[in-house]
Amino acid sequence: MKQLSRITLAMVLALSGLSANAQTLLNASYDVAREFYKDYNAAFVSHYKKTTGKDVKIDQAHGGSSAQARAVNDGLDADVVTMNTTTDVDFLASTGIVAKDWNKRFPNSASPTTSTMLFLTRNGNPKGIKDWDDLVKPGIKVIVVNPKTGGNGRMAYLAVWGYVKKKGGSDADAAEFVSKLYKNVPVLAKGGRDATTIFLQRNIGDVLVTFESEVVSVDREFGAGKVDAIHPSISIVAENPVAVVERTVAKKGTAELAKAYLDYLYSEEAQEIAAKHALRPRSATVLKKHAATFKPLQLFTVNEVFGSFAEAQKLHFNDGGQFDKIYTVNKFSP
Repeated sequence: MKQLSRITLAMVLALSGLSANAQTLLNASYDVAREFYKDYNAAFVSHYKKTTGKDVKIDQAHGGSSAQARAVNDGLDADVVTMNTTTDVDFLASTGIVAKDWNKRFPNSASPTTSTMLFLTRNGNPKGIKDWDDLVKPGIKVIVVNPKTGGNGRMAYLAVWGYVKKKGGSDADAAEFVSKLYKNVPVLAKGGRDATTIFLQRNIGDVLVTFESEVVSVDREFGAGKVDAIHPSISIVAENPVAVVERTVAKKGTAELAKAYLDYLYSEEAQEIAAKHALRPRSATVLKKHAATFKPLQLFTVNEVFGSFAEAQKLHFNDGGQFDKIYTVNKFSP
């Protein structure tokens, strides 16, 4: 029976094109990146085979960025994490699951790509939405991700707050503006893909605030012409940080593979794949080549407006923080 099982396993592996000693790597990632990593993984598997002669299988786990970080913390054996906010990786660093200096292990503060927040409106932009000011107007229904469960939501919130500050407003002005916007939010999504589903499948809302990269996914999944992409005058730089999960690779012996997987994200091939999925590449050459995709707009960093992600997290998103005050007041005040 044991010999039969081994023969069956060998047949399955042969049919899949994998050798019996192929290593498996699990990437825990944010949900909007699933299509990018589907293409990237195929490219990496081919590259790894050519350069090392070894087979490798890549598995993916997707969800809200913060939810994924909590899952890894709670025991999900991911070899790497690829998130959309540094606070989620910092959280894992604080518990010793990734290296304390994770953001120095790879170039560009361990963020091989970036994105920004823009708006998706119904085809033809029937409500004439052009900038953040339009999102606080009476009667406009805005779909966003809950900043407590997803990096997509945190970046949207910080983009709104930063918009007010960059135009010369005070923190009090920003708080008032953000509060007005969330009064126009009929339901908070759990993650980026959930937000898109609410907007397009459940047909709720006039505008979806999401990552620039989601535009490509919408066109592919729902068909071109369903939405218009609107670039606001000012938005935020959203870094996409990556890290090796030290706890897992030590247990599985996959440290070398995990590093190679993340290193290859900086290759020209990977940067091209990122650009095709509307993720802003770090490669200046690739970025210039895809200038038509990445519209020019005024961008600011989290550090520029909030000091650091850690400070923004503590002030705005921790329990009892600014977001809880705003959203609780909106939902429960008469």
